[in-house]
Amino acid sequence: MMGSHARPLGAAVLRGWCKRCPNCGAGPMLSGYLTVREHCPVCMEELHHHHSDDGPAYLTVLIVGLLSAPLVAGAVTAFRPDPLVLTSVFSVGCVALALYLLPRLTGIMVALQWAKRMHGFGHPAE
Repeated sequence: MMGSHARPLGAAVLRGWCKRCPNCGAGPMLSGYLTVREHCPVCMEELHHHHSDDGPAYLTVLIVGLLSAPLVAGAVTAFRPDPLVLTSVFSVGCVALALYLLPRLTGIMVALQWAKRMHGFGHPAE
């Protein structure tokens, strides 16, 4: 490990889920819906090193798909709803869940990279 001390993975992931700085947990990590700040406004930890790219989007699609597929199958077998009702309800539900998860998974990916000192987060000046 490059740094002089280990970074707490669990606390960092929880802070990332809450969209907070993985270092201090007080400052906001995101400046918009998905835009990661250059640095934390509270502790000045640099956050621009992240390389989350499309990872949060892929995870969001995976989670929403894994949750919705059995629910759709269960709803069809149990209730036999009209296809338009089924499509409407599950479309709104899936979009809402995806919009909820996307910034949180972005926070988790940045926090994981910070905790594991990836992509420049572990610079020797610490």
